[in-house]
Order: sequence, then C-alpha cells, then structure tokens
Amino acid sequence: MALAVLLGLMSVVMPARAERIKDIASIAGVRSNQLIGYGLVVGLDGTGDGNTNSPFTIQSLRSMLNQLGIVVPPGTTIKPKNVAAVTLHADLPSFAKPGQKIDVTASSIGDAKSLRGGTLLMSPMKGADGKVYAVAQGNLVVGGLSAAGADGSSITVNIPTVGRIPNGASVERSVPTAFGQGTSLTLNLHDADFTTAQRVVKSINETIGPGAAQALDATSIQVSSPLNPSQRVSFVSLIENLEVQPGSAPARIIVNSRTGTVVISNEVRVSPAAVSHGSLTVTISEELEVSQPAPLSAGQTEVISRTDVGVEEGGSAMFLFKPGASLDEVVRAVNQVGAAPSDLVAILEALKQAGALKAELVVI
Repeated sequence: MALAVLLGLMSVVMPARAERIKDIASIAGVRSNQLIGYGLVVGLDGTGDGNTNSPFTIQSLRSMLNQLGIVVPPGTTIKPKNVAAVTLHADLPSFAKPGQKIDVTASSIGDAKSLRGGTLLMSPMKGADGKVYAVAQGNLVVGGLSAAGADGSSITVNIPTVGRIPNGASVERSVPTAFGQGTSLTLNLHDADFTTAQRVVKSINETIGPGAAQALDATSIQVSSPLNPSQRVSFVSLIENLEVQPGSAPARIIVNSRTGTVVISNEVRVSPAAVSHGSLTVTISEELEVSQPAPLSAGQTEVISRTDVGVEEGGSAMFLFKPGASLDEVVRAVNQVGAAPSDLVAILEALKQAGALKAELVVI
C-alpha cells in the first residue's frame, strides 16, 4: 500500500514553473565562512570533566586563572566537575560587519556528561587563516537531558553534551569580498546545466541589453555590472528577481537500497519490453516424533525429527511496455502487479540490463 501511494504521488506530473535566478544561482565570492574555537563551559552541576581523562581541561583552567592574576600553588590537585572543555563552531555570513551577532554551537570534547546549565567563557573564534573573526560568550541552550540513579541505571534524551548559544558571538573582523571589485560579476548555478545557463543568459540580455551576460560553461554566467557600489546592489537586485525556466533534469532513477525508496524522474522512458513478475515461497517445518520399540524387543525409545519442505509459487503477472512509455505508464504497470520495493528494484535493474530503460539507474 505504501509503495502504491508513493508511486501514485510520483506519477502526478506537475507543470514546469519558472524559478527566480536567486533560487537557482549564487554570486561568486559571496558566501559564508566557517569559524572554530576552543573554550571552557563553567557552572555545571557536577557533570563536567572531573576525571583525569581530560587533562587539557585542568591545563586550560590553570592558564585562565593565571591570566586573571590567580596563581594556583604547584602540586594542587584540580578536579573541576563543574567545568567542561568544548570546541566551538559557527558560520560567519557574507558581508558580516564588526559588532553583529552570530549563533555558536558548543560540543564537549572531554568526559563531561552534560552541558545543561553551563556558561561559556569568552573564547576567540578563528578562521582558516588563523585570524580571530569573532568572540563567543554566553549561556548555553541544551536540548538533551541525562539522568542516572544510585543503582547505575540511567536515561539519556537527545544529546546533552552539545549546546547552542543564540547570538552568542560578536563579529570582530570583516571578511573582504570581491563583490565591489571589477567590471563584472559571476553567477554560479547550483546545478550545472547548459540549458539553464543559456536561458539565464537570454533572460538577462532581454532585460538589461544585448551582450550584458555570457555563459562561461554549464555553471558560470558572467554579467557586466556597474562600478558604483550602490548601483551594483540595485543591479544585482534586479537580476536575482528575474524568472527563468530551468532545463529539465536528466532521466534518472534513484534507488536507496537501505530504505527501499525509489524516485523516478519525469523524463524516464522505456522501450518495448515484456516483464514477468512472480514470487516463489519455500516453507520448511520440522516436527519431533517419538519412536517406541515393540515390547520385549530390547530396543530404546528415540526422538525422531521429521522435516517437511513445501514450495509454493505465486501467480506470475506480466505487463507490456509500449514504445516510449512514460513515467505514468511505468508507475501504473508496476502498481498493477503489486511489486514491493525490492521487487521494483529488481525489475528496474533487469530493464536496464536489457537496454529497455532509457535512464540512468543510481543505487545509493
């Protein structure tokens, strides 16, 4: 039933609609950047890195106290059960300016059991070039929960060792971009397609003027743009709201062998072919019987195993694909024989090997 509903939904062919350029392409050089950092979360309720398996937590705590003017006497044993070492990561949006706030995610790297109720102390966040681009600090929001009993029983909901700090980092440095430089900008399609690239060029040239845009390849379109930054912003706003009819996707069938999910694109076609679908059921059952010897025969009572093997072959169903069968006809034919996901995969593979399936078969 589930397969029939899935294939029935897939068989509904929706009319193609135009898409905005901003939804199918991005401007080269305008992107986010990843930041990473290391810090200490304090204020935990005994769920921090209290064991010796996390010596870096003790080392970081000593270093922080020294920077604050507090000298820990040599030989002092520190077991900070209310402190946890964490790694930090965040995405720095394009055009982010100093003073703006970004979200931060903190993940425990020690033996802490939970970060719930903790506070992240001021921690620098660096980019791939080693420079500090943001400073993070704040209270963690943890969606996980962990509890344990005296007898050793415990329960964990979600992940309590990962927390998030909304607007937890302040941007300290801007990332330079090439958006305001040069006499042109480049649009990169999210999905490379020659037809879509050509249609984007045509739409821009019809709106801006002949020769304003030219396709460099199946992904990139170069567009001449004003030198004035204010005019360039208005120019990009005009371009990204233009509507384009994307090219149709290649004929492709995606099969997820783990979940049994099958997705068939609208361009799939099948050459004339006859398919027979049937099932074979083999049943093996064993029964134990007692063999009793005859009186005065000096025999012994024994248990004998009797095995029965039964073979049942279901009724085979055959369906015929006409020349140039479409997606709707393929779905209807497969539905009529009641094929399960595994059977459908076998049918598609057989059609591909026979050369009747005019599509790329991808198994993931």
